[in-house]
Amino acid sequence: MANISSLGIGSGMDINALVRELVAAERAPKESRLARDDAKLTKEFSALAVLKGAMSGLQGASTALRTPAALALSAATVADDQYFSAATSAQAAPGSYDVRIGQLAAAPRLGSAQYAQGATSVVGTGTLTISVGSATFDVQITDQANTLGAVRDAINSAAGNTSVRATLIGDSSGSYLALTGTATGAANSITLSATGADAGLQQLADDLNAFDPIRDVAAQDAIIHVSGYEIRSTSNAVTGAIDGVTLNLKKATLPDETVALVVSRDDAAIQKKAESFVAAYNTLAQSMATLGRYDAATKTAGPMLGDSLLRGVETQLRRILSEPVPGTTGNYRTLTSLGIGMTATGTLQLDAAKFKAALAADPEAITRMFSSESGGVAVRMGDFLEQRLSSSGEFAARDDRISTQRRRLQQQAEALDARMVVVQQRYLKQFTAMDTMLAQLQSTSSYLTQQLDGLAKLANRD
Repeated sequence: MANISSLGIGSGMDINALVRELVAAERAPKESRLARDDAKLTKEFSALAVLKGAMSGLQGASTALRTPAALALSAATVADDQYFSAATSAQAAPGSYDVRIGQLAAAPRLGSAQYAQGATSVVGTGTLTISVGSATFDVQITDQANTLGAVRDAINSAAGNTSVRATLIGDSSGSYLALTGTATGAANSITLSATGADAGLQQLADDLNAFDPIRDVAAQDAIIHVSGYEIRSTSNAVTGAIDGVTLNLKKATLPDETVALVVSRDDAAIQKKAESFVAAYNTLAQSMATLGRYDAATKTAGPMLGDSLLRGVETQLRRILSEPVPGTTGNYRTLTSLGIGMTATGTLQLDAAKFKAALAADPEAITRMFSSESGGVAVRMGDFLEQRLSSSGEFAARDDRISTQRRRLQQQAEALDARMVVVQQRYLKQFTAMDTMLAQLQSTSSYLTQQLDGLAKLANRD
């Protein structure tokens, strides 16, 4: 708003202060209304954000339960885990197995003869061809880089080398060149040949090919027996031997020794998933209660008290939780029958003893209740929440309305500022005219006073 120039010469009034007060008085009601409307929209927007956040949390918990595989949880117990550990997936079926480990899978390692001068020992020149399984790459050794250390570096940096690492192992007597494969399995053995090589490089290739059973390691597969069946694996992480189970081998057993492996349903993990669902719903239920409450003692209302959107969400969620799952029969048709019931405060509570009893009596009951494609609780809950939270859902429409109204308020605030500039200018013009008129009147009054005083003096002289 424009600054007010100094006035009041004719009237003697503080016109600056007077105009400010008049403009402020005219602005105040409209500005207060805009502030109230903006605060109301901000409050509504924040309340929707809280509700959407809690709904998203429940949507995530529902997604974690909506497929049968999500509840096909199992655990593997190994009688002696110094030999191997086991991990299960959704495909694992309960069962007991005897496991014997004949040998672990190994990556190859080859060593050269000792070089007395260590890394600076001159080896020779030529081309080394290194094969790992079916893969082959060449290493050029030149006169400018023909030491043991340079050969190591040339192997490690050779184009096409993704499967061999060269290192120097040394002591006070000298150093050895060691080649180690990066992959386990009998198919990944290392062999070398030399072409165009002098005697020194050829000797290195021959030394590396001469297997030393005390020092070197042969590439080999893991060999295990699962309940009498021989299984070979290129890796010590054995998959496929038992459906849905990965065996991570650590140590070979004695020839006549077996280790018991038991795969069973993981009731604790299944219950934990159900508890996560209950916790996510309770977070949402508490948020809805806070947003829609009315405190009679303080006479304060929640930001969404009486809101049809909030009521609709709450009503539909409770219906999904309480209705029987379509197509189910027997003792387990609702969440309540599994021990998941509604409390007086509108939250869910899981009865652990009842839940475990249901699992024991009917292992598939939990899957039917949550994951049935015909209308499991997690399936219906997830679909409902996804629809409401989608870009074309009710919440998106409400957000768009709030954004539109806030833009209008901003436009009204800008219009108010512009109008107040006009009002200020009008007041200034009016008071300027009044001040000018008063100045003129004062000047005329002074003139008349002077004339009358002159006439009085003339009369007294006569």
